[in-house]
Amino acid sequence: MELPFLNWLYTAVAWVITQIHSGYSTFIPSSSGLNWALTIITLTVAMRLLIFPLFLKQMRSSRKMQELAPKVQELRKKYKNDKQRMNQEVMALYQSAGANPLGGCLPIVAQFPIFISMFTVLRAIAEDRVSFGMTKELVDSARAAHIIGAPLPAKFFDSAEVITKLGADPTMTKIVLACFVAISSCTTFLTVRQSVKRSVMQMPDNPMAQQQKILMYISPLFAVFSLNFQLGLILYWVTTNLWTLGQQHWFYSRHPMPVIDEKGNVTTPEPTNGIFTKLVGKPKVATPEAPAEPAPKIVRQQPARQPRSKRTGSKKS
Repeated sequence: MELPFLNWLYTAVAWVITQIHSGYSTFIPSSSGLNWALTIITLTVAMRLLIFPLFLKQMRSSRKMQELAPKVQELRKKYKNDKQRMNQEVMALYQSAGANPLGGCLPIVAQFPIFISMFTVLRAIAEDRVSFGMTKELVDSARAAHIIGAPLPAKFFDSAEVITKLGADPTMTKIVLACFVAISSCTTFLTVRQSVKRSVMQMPDNPMAQQQKILMYISPLFAVFSLNFQLGLILYWVTTNLWTLGQQHWFYSRHPMPVIDEKGNVTTPEPTNGIFTKLVGKPKVATPEAPAEPAPKIVRQQPARQPRSKRTGSKKS
């Protein structure tokens, strides 16, 4: 179902797709699956770079919440019998520190219109409709493109006749689509697991910890719904999942979670290079050589000065 008030966004996304595809067509055949795969991946990366400032804002807000964790724990203990007062005090603490508990929703909300636009444009291509400023030549090249043997506009639940008309083998197409959906499911799980693990370490007594763990195991199931999406849209989703996973891992490794000791003191561990450090090991830091012990000072014994009467040549008067 197309939303008329988003027609301008559909046209903008179609225009960006056209320009990226045209650029790759200078050295890759326009109907090549590689061309269209690179077009979708480039569009995804460009979109994620565009909302990168929102990601940083989200992470900074999350970091402030981590620093406020000891105070939040004190408020939970103080008002454990009055949940309404406890929530009010916690929210007041967050507001005074400039931390936004809903900051994690910003990147998702920002990319959702792009996802809807991608879905609408790819569906128009699958239905062989020339719309949103696209040319017939562009639509034909997209319908003729195959990624690992699967047509770009194909869906898992398409009939064998529909897939055959797109010039592909139905069985091979379904296998490719299932593999991409499995990758999407795994990356979704790893991304949520990474976030939940950090959240639980940040606030072990969080009453929502159990719900977060349940969500971690349920989230991959949402990827199953993408079986009804076109291959191009699934490729977009896999790319954005991989980007999110890598981006989140990079930030967490560069900004480790503060450690709170029994006395409530907060210390921040040194940043690492994440998985790169695990693969190649920590860089060896040159330890300064211990300074050599100073040589013992030689004290010269000066002969004692004789009395004047005993000096050679002197006579006692």
